[in-house]
Amino acid sequence: MAVPAAEPSGAPRQRDPERTRAEILDVATSEFAEQGYTGARVDEIAAKTRTTKRMIYYYFGSKEGLYLAVLERAYAGIRALERTLDVEHLEPTAAIRQLAELTFDHHESHPEFIRLVSIENIHHAKHLARSPILSGLADPAVDVLARILRRGRASGVFRDDVDALDIHLVISAFCVFRTANRHTFSAIFRRDPLDPDRREHYRRLVGDLVVDHLTARRPS
Repeated sequence: MAVPAAEPSGAPRQRDPERTRAEILDVATSEFAEQGYTGARVDEIAAKTRTTKRMIYYYFGSKEGLYLAVLERAYAGIRALERTLDVEHLEPTAAIRQLAELTFDHHESHPEFIRLVSIENIHHAKHLARSPILSGLADPAVDVLARILRRGRASGVFRDDVDALDIHLVISAFCVFRTANRHTFSAIFRRDPLDPDRREHYRRLVGDLVVDHLTARRPS
């Protein structure tokens, strides 16, 4: 049987566009999270991906296009998790706890997401505001929460004067603060919010805060 001829050693390697794009985004995520939008350098990202600045611009158009793609992918990650959350079989308080714990786990394991969000807030969300998929970045979080709240109200368990965005804000505030403000909080209070020994306490606490608020009697 004939043996296929070997490729010449100097032959260009075939690129997988999707893989190349993903590799660029992986490196760019780290660079933007560590250096910020202004401090990150496309040349450095190219060097770390063994590609070229020209190739990065081919895929993403510009530095801002690359940064926006990084932001979109970061938000899409947590939204994809929320879409897969199966809580319809749970009673409302257990369902809301599971959603809060999912957010807690995600934010803890993706500190680069927290840094990127903080950086984009410094820029007043001007880059994210230009995203063509902006509306889709909100829908999953609100939809899952709204369904849980409707079931809770229908069963008489939850109060009816709180909406999904209120609860999203409460969960996000706790989970983002715990990671984003870790170092300043530790320096001032001598307690690390990411201390593994207190992890389950904080994970349970965020669920307690939300459930206690939703089940509290409405003030007269």
